[in-house]
Amino acid sequence: MKKYSYHTPALLFTTLFAALLSITCSGQKQLFISEDLTAENLFSVNIEGPAFDKSGQLYVVNYLHDGTLGKVAPDGTCSLFLELPAGSIANCIQFDSKGNMFLPDFTGHNILHVDMLTSQVSVFCHEPRMYSPNDLAMNAAGQIFASDPNWKTGAGQLWRVETNGMPVLLEENMGTTNGIELSPDEKTLYVNESIQLNVWKYTVDKSGNISGKTLFYKFDDYGLDGMKCDKTGNLYITRWGKGTIVVLSPEGKFIREIPLKGKNCSNLVFGGEKGSTLFVTLQDRKCMEKVESDIPGKHR
Repeated sequence: MKKYSYHTPALLFTTLFAALLSITCSGQKQLFISEDLTAENLFSVNIEGPAFDKSGQLYVVNYLHDGTLGKVAPDGTCSLFLELPAGSIANCIQFDSKGNMFLPDFTGHNILHVDMLTSQVSVFCHEPRMYSPNDLAMNAAGQIFASDPNWKTGAGQLWRVETNGMPVLLEENMGTTNGIELSPDEKTLYVNESIQLNVWKYTVDKSGNISGKTLFYKFDDYGLDGMKCDKTGNLYITRWGKGTIVVLSPEGKFIREIPLKGKNCSNLVFGGEKGSTLFVTLQDRKCMEKVESDIPGKHR
């Protein structure tokens, strides 16, 4: 029986494998493995819209009960940030370049503004023609793109809200518009339809006008919810009901599917020390999970 010396390829492979195993076991984070960030049942079933401010503080809607905003610490502990005006319930959080917070209030047909210094909440845009503003994407100029589904009829609309609060109806007669995101260069807008399972893409000009609507990707089952891009332009989509995040290339090619612990994943955001951690809201578990990805999120 042949004996291998320390210079043989077989033993060298074994040594390298052991070293890599040791690194993994010593605490290095594994990619695409979901773990709990918060305890279960700290949020309502409408937990949604995670977002980081410039200081790295994570905010999430509907902490403890509907109509609130919560703050989540790096260790997963949570605290109440503010209560929204009576009857208002938010789906999403977006910050502009100046640090102002904006929220879609789906019960009041509003986009709300939060003064982060005083915690004062005001109506930035009220539009009775909105069904139930759901998710927001914001460009560097401060324009807001809003999805607007009608869950009862299966219809949806797409809006742009100008920096002065004026609403502009970009498209009507769509399906249940939900997740919405801009590409890193802000030249492409992605919008999905949760029930119809379509992901559409539009060309966006410098004024925020959209054109060239094309089908970017079509799913066959489960639901679609929040979406975010990484810095290379890959699109990450939460698969509500399936409990996964699907990653698509800018060309609409399937890259991977990341499994989560919960099933009803509603939204996600990039953050963490390297900007490559995915923070995900789970409506069935009423908590948050986090996953290490290999590419940081886009930066505005």
